[in-house]
Amino acid sequence: MTDDEPDQAPMDTIGAMIRKQRELAELSMRQLAGMAGISNPYLSQIERGLRAPSEQVLTALADSLQMSADMLRDTAPEPGEGRRVIDAIQDEPDLSASQKRSLIETYQAFRQLTIDRRRKRGRSS
Repeated sequence: MTDDEPDQAPMDTIGAMIRKQRELAELSMRQLAGMAGISNPYLSQIERGLRAPSEQVLTALADSLQMSADMLRDTAPEPGEGRRVIDAIQDEPDLSASQKRSLIETYQAFRQLTIDRRRKRGRSS
């Protein structure tokens, strides 16, 4: 592990979440970039964790994915956190893209609610 890896994790996580949501919405990279008003190469760099999106770009991407920027930002799991559940939902062949998106958003909302409650009580994890 290098010193650069922790700094890359948040961008990579947000980028991975954007990519997963784009795939769930069955949009090509070119389609989402066009909807958000950014270039295809820039979106590619965001999804690969090479660039961090500005707040304006994050909002445009979230709007194009029919979700809030806060939800996109706040529910992007840290590496390993909740990935098994999200991966299982995404790999389920008997669910439509909209069903997968709905289940993931519901899971993430419940998960965030639990995290918030723990923080209020002063507990960690």
